[in-house]
Amino acid sequence: MARQAPIQEVDARHPQPHHIQRALAALEANGIIAYPTDTYYAIGCDFSQKKAVERMAALKRRDDRKPFTILCADLAEVAKYAIVSNEAYRIIKRLTPGPFTFVLPATKIVPRTALTRQRTVGIRIPDAPIALALVEALGRPLATTSAQLPDAEMEMPIDAGEVQEQLGHAIDLILDGGATLNEPSTVLDLCGPIPEILRQGKGKFEEHG
Repeated sequence: MARQAPIQEVDARHPQPHHIQRALAALEANGIIAYPTDTYYAIGCDFSQKKAVERMAALKRRDDRKPFTILCADLAEVAKYAIVSNEAYRIIKRLTPGPFTFVLPATKIVPRTALTRQRTVGIRIPDAPIALALVEALGRPLATTSAQLPDAEMEMPIDAGEVQEQLGHAIDLILDGGATLNEPSTVLDLCGPIPEILRQGKGKFEEHG
């Protein structure tokens, strides 16, 4: 039987530091881990480790022209990796942490593996304590994507057991924070003067809200 990634139960609201440290060790060793977010389970790796990002891209059969979203801890970290206008800052501050992905112009320090051809970057600050604790412990963003194989016949995994069933053979650790909703984030393009919804998901956006 093929090796399966271990499942580690973690308190979803108050993640235990020693469990986060176990995940951190996996990330620092070029690992891929799974964790719950405020939308669905995700997999992620240290976005600065090229080998880990390439491994995750191969697992997802991801086109090089479609980079992963990066998961940041807070607005201060977002400003390191994206050019944030005053209006974009106001919107992000109002909507985060929450189920949104923001498309923004990238700064020069963003790795090529996270850049689109238009030199933009997708950024998340989820309302998910486990995911945020991972980023804070790592000290830099995670490259992140849904915990589902491409063209999978099964639906998006909503708990750790389903993640293990689909991806346990190919990742290093699964953080079990309980069941999640099967609903994607809302993707909001903040590159232009007017915000544009690229995908309507869980997050509700009203321009003048």
